[in-house]
Amino acid sequence: MSETTTDDTPQSADDRELGAAGSQLSTAPTEDAPNLPSLGVIGWARWFWRQLTSMRVALLLLLLLSLGAIPGSLIPQTGIDETAVADFRERHDMLAPVYDKLGLFNVYSSVWFSAIYILLFVSLIGCIVPRTWQFVGQLRGRPPGAPRRLDRLPAHTTWRTAAEPEAVREAALALLKKRRFRAHLVGDAVAAEKGYLREVGNLLFHIALIVMLIAFGWGQLYKSEGNKLIVEGDGFANTLTQYDDFKSGNLFTNDDLEPFSFDVRSFTGTYERTGPNKGTPRTYQTELTYTAGAGGEEKKALVKVNKPLQIGDAKVYLVSHGYAPVVTVRDGKGKVVYRDAVPLLPLDANVTSSGVVKVLDGYRNTDGEKEQLGFNAFFVPTFGGSESGTMLSQFPALDYPVLALSAYHGDLKADSGIPQSVYQMDKTKMKEFKDSKGELFKKLLTPGETMTLPNGAGSVTFEKDVKEWAGFQVVQESGGAWALGGAVVAIAGLAGSLFIQRRRVWVRAVRGDDGSTVVEMAGLGRSESAKVPEELGELAGILYDRAPGAPDPEPSESTDPEAVPAEGAEQQ
Repeated sequence: MSETTTDDTPQSADDRELGAAGSQLSTAPTEDAPNLPSLGVIGWARWFWRQLTSMRVALLLLLLLSLGAIPGSLIPQTGIDETAVADFRERHDMLAPVYDKLGLFNVYSSVWFSAIYILLFVSLIGCIVPRTWQFVGQLRGRPPGAPRRLDRLPAHTTWRTAAEPEAVREAALALLKKRRFRAHLVGDAVAAEKGYLREVGNLLFHIALIVMLIAFGWGQLYKSEGNKLIVEGDGFANTLTQYDDFKSGNLFTNDDLEPFSFDVRSFTGTYERTGPNKGTPRTYQTELTYTAGAGGEEKKALVKVNKPLQIGDAKVYLVSHGYAPVVTVRDGKGKVVYRDAVPLLPLDANVTSSGVVKVLDGYRNTDGEKEQLGFNAFFVPTFGGSESGTMLSQFPALDYPVLALSAYHGDLKADSGIPQSVYQMDKTKMKEFKDSKGELFKKLLTPGETMTLPNGAGSVTFEKDVKEWAGFQVVQESGGAWALGGAVVAIAGLAGSLFIQRRRVWVRAVRGDDGSTVVEMAGLGRSESAKVPEELGELAGILYDRAPGAPDPEPSESTDPEAVPAEGAEQQ
């Protein structure tokens, strides 16, 4: 008596057997059409949980998470660059309030991004747990018995032999176990299964995603990142006040800073002198002496681009380089009121640089009032000469250094209580020094030359010593190793789930009507693949040769009369 399916199509016993033979080839939970409950909170909760833990919802959440990260890359973020955010607000006074309401200036800690992140996390866990238990149950079980009609499977072959059926089955069992199949005898057939690593790969991929999500969240909460510009001969201690700029995660505290210090002994930079790559850096490295911990032993290190110095959980990267001309300022009586290496910021690949010199202890003007001095500085390591008509460096090395200064006097507003950049000068209360033509007083200086200021205000000397500075980035990011490990495991798991096929093989040996033994072999894979019939053909050929007894030289009736079992299996 046949069963009737939902579309009123009769379903034979053979169809049911084939369905049972191919069942449990995957650990993916069966997703039936949702039967929405009409009443009850528990029923709706179960339906919602089934939807949340389904694969399609997990993929949708992963897509939303990727799309949500796009604004974080395109729009300035408060936790990364507050100056850029402030500049954006000034330039987009209508768009900025909208971005504020949507949390686009702080994407990764916004409510909507956190909600997607948490839902994805819950969805993955809810998907993995039942699949894991189902897979464990399959590992503890045995492959199902052979269907009654093996000739209806996609890959099938048959032949006759004079060997006893029991001997053929024993030979098949030994062969399949040797090929690392899980095999056992079920009635008149051998049932075998292989390819469990495919499901292991699926589970590892999902678990690795969870590890990566945890590592990402942990890293964002406990990370820190600071930048520091250091001139040759100067040092740095890893404390918050030493950084030029510093940002950290919400749960990071000052006590989490790795205790260390280092001194910059020298910076070495070499550049390509000729050819189309002229000016390209060939060597960028800084020699340091550092001490880890309080009272640790002093050690030497060489920091190069992409080869950071690691001290505990902190990594010290070399990220930038420039020049710091040594400038000496004297007052009208010849007293030195300022002497220091002035780091200037590069503007182009040839290290054309600019900055300011601020002299807080300036001079007394003709009225006896104390005034401060300020100088706009423009530096080129390789000057093209006055005939070039430009103040742009021609090469990044110190071949022909020239320093251009323009002078101001007045109040630098250094005591106003408002933080100021050391590379910019507030000119709101500053006045220009004038030359004999009534224009801004300025001059080009080569190493060793001096510029005398008007009105007895003193002089400025560009010393022959031009130092170099190096910019460092100190990063502490927890969870980096876990994220890397998760990525590697995810790739390995994905590769396993894509390239390993789970398949089943059955070998039936029974006595035929003519007294000979009829051997049937069939294979079934989770998806259509040439590997199943190829593997079945190889196994059939080996078993055909190894089966005890003398086989009939003329293979008897088969599903495909032209098929030769020893050479390959027939695919139907």
